[in-house]
Amino acid sequence: MGNDSASRCVACGDPVSADEIGLTKKLINRGTKEFYCFRCLSEHFRISEENLREMIIRFRKQGCTLFSPWVEDDNQNHTEVKS
Repeated sequence: MGNDSASRCVACGDPVSADEIGLTKKLINRGTKEFYCFRCLSEHFRISEENLREMIIRFRKQGCTLFSPWVEDDNQNHTEVKS
């Protein structure tokens, strides 16, 4: 995913997470260098932040490489691989 840790939301200026960067790329343009936070993506697409987070889980389960891989632990809990 690259080192985008210093990236900020193009709309409000808040820092953006790796998931927010991945979701911006997935929903807007894979090659973009301008990213949006959950709040601004939510406003732009007129869906809740919760729905955006659920999208990330679905994309992760599908193996989308814009997000860390989806894994199941021994207790059948779903966890995110931390990079």
